[in-house]
Amino acid sequence: MKGMILAAGMGTRLRPLTDNLPKIMLPIAGRPLIDYIVRLFREHGIEDIAINLHHKPETVREHLGDGQRFGVHVTYSFEEKLLGTAGALGKLRNFFTERFVAINGDMLSSIDISAQVDFHRSRRATATIALFEVADPTTRGVVELDGDRRIRRFVEKPPADRVFSNLVNAGVYVIEPEVLNYIPDNTLADLGTDTFPLLLQAGKRLFGYPSSDYLLDIGTLASYKQAEEDVLSGKVKRF
Repeated sequence: MKGMILAAGMGTRLRPLTDNLPKIMLPIAGRPLIDYIVRLFREHGIEDIAINLHHKPETVREHLGDGQRFGVHVTYSFEEKLLGTAGALGKLRNFFTERFVAINGDMLSSIDISAQVDFHRSRRATATIALFEVADPTTRGVVELDGDRRIRRFVEKPPADRVFSNLVNAGVYVIEPEVLNYIPDNTLADLGTDTFPLLLQAGKRLFGYPSSDYLLDIGTLASYKQAEEDVLSGKVKRF
């Protein structure tokens, strides 16, 4: 199975740290964030990995190279203009011809990807989104599930008076290649805002996978500090 690290974002909320580094290269306990994601993929048998790049792409290429010293093979996808989380996948439709896993490049996680894939397979899902609970869901994609964990509603960043659940998108996805048919070519598109609503409208089998594993979205300076503390305290395995 192949994997995708969505790593092209500018990391504006982490400035000035990201002025000269892509977010994926920020060090956590002495190792770039991308090392933790590559290790997570490799631990679950995903060794053929694509990474989309935009801001300071040379730093990632210089660090990972072809991936051999990390035990993986890396394919790079440079975006002259940002394509969004969905557009990045659409650009690689010829690469992803079978089921694959995608993860947001700002996630520090120990999620059991293999268990999520098994769940996806058992539900014959078109796409499966890892979920976790948060106190304030207004900054994320909010999900409503039925009794079988099939997604009934997905609303990206709803206002507080329209929140219907504390289950939110964790940024780890198992995806069938047919999903790429719902993504336009060379166009800015977002999984949460554009693709998942289209899949629901089309009646596709979109499922949620609630997880109690460690998941942290490193989108702010406060969460970046938290990531460092969590690795040093052993919540996430160190290198």
